[in-house]
Amino acid sequence: MHFWKSEWKPLLWIVLGFLVCFYLPVEIIQNSERLRNAFFESLYLVRWYAQEHVLLCLIPAFFIAGAIAVFISQESVMKYLGANANKVLAYGVASVSGTILAVCSCTVLPLFAGIYRMGAGLGPATAFLYSGPAINILAIILTARILGWQLGIARTVGAIAFSIIIGLLMALIFRKEELEKIEAQAGLPEPEVTRPLWQNALFFGVMVGILVFANWAQPATATGLWATIYTIKWWITAAFAIALAVILVAWFELNPGKVILIATVTAVLALRFSQQPMIPFTAGVMGLSWLTSTNKDEAGEWFSSSWDFAKQILPLLLLGVIVAGALLGRPGQEGLIPTAWIAQAVGGNSLLSNFVAAFAGAFMYFATLTEVPIIQGLIGSGMGQGPALALLLAGPALSLPNMLVIRSILGTQKTVVFISLVVVMATISGMVYGVVWG
Repeated sequence: MHFWKSEWKPLLWIVLGFLVCFYLPVEIIQNSERLRNAFFESLYLVRWYAQEHVLLCLIPAFFIAGAIAVFISQESVMKYLGANANKVLAYGVASVSGTILAVCSCTVLPLFAGIYRMGAGLGPATAFLYSGPAINILAIILTARILGWQLGIARTVGAIAFSIIIGLLMALIFRKEELEKIEAQAGLPEPEVTRPLWQNALFFGVMVGILVFANWAQPATATGLWATIYTIKWWITAAFAIALAVILVAWFELNPGKVILIATVTAVLALRFSQQPMIPFTAGVMGLSWLTSTNKDEAGEWFSSSWDFAKQILPLLLLGVIVAGALLGRPGQEGLIPTAWIAQAVGGNSLLSNFVAAFAGAFMYFATLTEVPIIQGLIGSGMGQGPALALLLAGPALSLPNMLVIRSILGTQKTVVFISLVVVMATISGMVYGVVWG
């Protein structure tokens, strides 16, 4: 009897695994074109993700998250973003962070993990988690230009309101844990300040500048401010990189000779491979990793903390991208789930169509700006205006890879509540918008 009480779960998994193997429909899989497509779509998507996002987005984000953990005091995080902080300031900062960061649902994760582990309240932290990818200023402008100013305004207002409301509801639902967190941190001694606030602010500003401009997406038109910035984005990124090198020598006391060597190699590669900026960028990242990993002082702690975030987050993200590619494919391609099913399910402005749009958007992976042409195509296939907004509000902020990592940070219960709040609010917003503008 004791055996069945303690071992029924592993026995169940073994039996289920055996039944899957026993009845595995190999012939059907072999002859199914859709299954073959899904397999290759998963590989294409994960390759694209590795080429376009890991080096340019995730690695800078890991370094920023590691720096938050090492150089930002817990007291500072508690003061401005803690559960007991000034609500107007905490939620105000968190709700508009995306206009500065312009990151996707996966790139925001290391930054979210950094501030949450340093003591940020659940409410402000989840507000930041939602707003980071949802309020990308370039994506909002692109939405207004391509999908109409009504959707552009609705997306802006909805995303800012969502981040605040979701954060407040998360803090309210888990208020008991938040109170325990406040009590546990109340007796912590005040940490020593190693450098002035303005130096830390400049240090983080430079790293955010590298993250933002290295990932500056090409706009729809070749004229205007955004297009001009795109043409010189690597010059701007290089300027921030030079500023980072100066900071590392002046404030972190890293070896000037090593810094100059890395900067010289990166500059030579940039001139030699001017049409392939990933090569010098990779050299710069490798150089920074070498510099910090071989340092025994705070720069070494910075690398160690960044590496901890990478170990936890990157495998889950890549696994999630593979699964998302198999299920939904890349934009314009088919996975296991036919896009025609989604297009048919999101027509009109019913509760079901808005829910399907929000739910499907929550699991799909959208790189920065790709949601706009995808929704443009769905609207051309009969998608209603309400479901379009629901997808815009749920899609960029969530994805299957994103969910896997959030669960590893917050736990299953908080993750399910967060996802549910996003989907439900996106559904309601889509319905209201569809009634007004549909």
